[in-house]
Amino acid sequence: MNAGAGMDAADSQATDSAVETRSGILPAEAIAALARTGGIRVADAFASDQIQPASLDLRLGATAYRVRTSFLPGAARTVQACVERLSLHRIDLRPGAVLETGCVYIAELQESLALPGDLAAAANPKSSTGRIDVFTRVITDRGEAFDQVEPGYTGPLYAEISPRTFPVLVRTGSRLSQIRFRQGSPRLTEAELGQLHLRSPLVDSDAPSFQGGVAVSVDLSGFDGLIGYRAKRHTGLVDVDAPGRHRAVDFWEPLPADGSGALILDPGQFYILASKESVQVPPDHAAEMVPFDPLVGEFRVHYAGFFDPGFGHAGAGGAGARAVLEVRSRDVPFLLEDGQIVGRLVYERMLAIPGTLYGAGAGSNYQAQGLKLSKHFFL
Repeated sequence: MNAGAGMDAADSQATDSAVETRSGILPAEAIAALARTGGIRVADAFASDQIQPASLDLRLGATAYRVRTSFLPGAARTVQACVERLSLHRIDLRPGAVLETGCVYIAELQESLALPGDLAAAANPKSSTGRIDVFTRVITDRGEAFDQVEPGYTGPLYAEISPRTFPVLVRTGSRLSQIRFRQGSPRLTEAELGQLHLRSPLVDSDAPSFQGGVAVSVDLSGFDGLIGYRAKRHTGLVDVDAPGRHRAVDFWEPLPADGSGALILDPGQFYILASKESVQVPPDHAAEMVPFDPLVGEFRVHYAGFFDPGFGHAGAGGAGARAVLEVRSRDVPFLLEDGQIVGRLVYERMLAIPGTLYGAGAGSNYQAQGLKLSKHFFL
């Protein structure tokens, strides 16, 4: 009996050790468990749809600060210490507040962390945030990089918010950013990407490039007569918590397909375009659009980069889903042509397949999408 019990305990410890050394992205169920054990701390209980298949939406707290400049705290300072030095005024978010274009704000988030030593995290703007051109990054105390949370971090989270095109109305509880929790190093190598593509095609391309991630190109041939949308200037407010309440014509200029297969990006303008390839994220993986090499063009694509398990997957109702591209030219006009590579998708293993995939009853707004504006607008 004792010998048998000892073997069971040893087997259990070996199993636990194997689990601890696995690499992967935490699925929704593990995120909920992390919160129950104190790894995620919240002032108010999670909203019912706050945990996504492979990420957690972050909620604005009660206070924001208009600051003179963006900043990183560095290894020796807290965010609050930097805010006290750089703040112009304090804003109460509880009744709602307008954040103006061209300004930088630091907002407290309702969620804070006490991560175990083997767990790190990365943040990104939510898809809807990126599609209204709100530049948002998460900052930690003693942080030396935006949107990165070191393993074992214990402390508050803050959001840097800078609307670039539209002024926005936000309030306590508004969700502009999301966070993903990572154990180990789950990113796939180029060889592993090729193997995964053979098992479950990641893009509908005959000869995809896997160098630095799966290549994604822009479609300028047209979707129902349009190649995209260009944001208007000097518009009204976008209420970030009001889906389907804003007329697209008041904020966007449709760009008709003229047969040229080309688009000249105007400096400082913001565009919504779409990928030529359909994209698929298998249920046991997650993906992220990474910043594209600036050496190939003076433009930036995709502020919001997370793709949950099941995005574009036929089993979750997403067959044929395109990646929507949020494009901004930098200092000079730039000619973008049909089929030009504009981004790369990196894939990471999940620790487990989430119980609900993206698009399968998860409150997903962009499954099976083509060229699509954010959920705030109606045509």
